[in-house]
Amino acid sequence: MCHSLNFRSATPDDAQALQDLYLHLSSDNAPCEIELAKSNVKKLAAFEGSAVLIGQIRAAIVVTCTLIIIPNLTRGGAPYALIENVVTHADQRGKGYGKLILDVACDRAWQHNCYKVMLSTGSTKPSVLGFYERAGFEQSRTGFQKRRLGARKD
Repeated sequence: MCHSLNFRSATPDDAQALQDLYLHLSSDNAPCEIELAKSNVKKLAAFEGSAVLIGQIRAAIVVTCTLIIIPNLTRGGAPYALIENVVTHADQRGKGYGKLILDVACDRAWQHNCYKVMLSTGSTKPSVLGFYERAGFEQSRTGFQKRRLGARKD
């Protein structure tokens, strides 16, 4: 595991590098126009505790996930968190970076008093499901979705 991996919240200046990294998310991922990506990074950061989290080695972003902290009216008002868009550059997989960024995201959620962190994946690959289990997530709920756009292919 590389100890030169540094974590931080993305800024609008990271939009192009993130779009490049998202090419490693799935083969049918449609890129986001850069100005819209910059705007969306700002919008996400406006929600307390939420961010596009990035891990970088020197100047290269090699891993990312998006953390959204959602205010709540149950559980005594304790918020919950949602993680999306977990991706590690294909050349950097197998080094523990994905687990590390999920740990960073969960730590941030706990610091904001979230009572749970949820994520879902469209993948049915045993390697992907095993990755999330090794990162400490359990497949414990039944999820449903209604999509305007079709499900991803891989």
